[in-house]
Amino acid sequence: MRQAFAALITATLSTHPVAAQEPNLQPNHPYVGMWVTDDNRVRHELLPSGRYVEARGQRERAYEGRYEVDGTHIEYWDDTGFTADGDFVDANTLHHGGMILRRKPATP
Repeated sequence: MRQAFAALITATLSTHPVAAQEPNLQPNHPYVGMWVTDDNRVRHELLPSGRYVEARGQRERAYEGRYEVDGTHIEYWDDTGFTADGDFVDANTLHHGGMILRRKPATP
């Protein structure tokens, strides 16, 4: 029974459109890092692996998925299949879903 279940999970993950995508590796991309709303309620961490983690309020890992940046436009694909996008206005400002997020300086 366990083997059949494991085979089903493996088959599902390998054909799931989001899981099947290779991450868009961007280790030196200028937008990698933490982006937060002014009230710190929404926090997007753009990882160099092409993945992101979004925190909302007290939920530290509310959403996770992959992202791709083309010029100043960003596309998000949540692991559940939800999609979103945004635009970098400048090096420190991201407009996303009606919100304004700002780059949080890296802490040494």
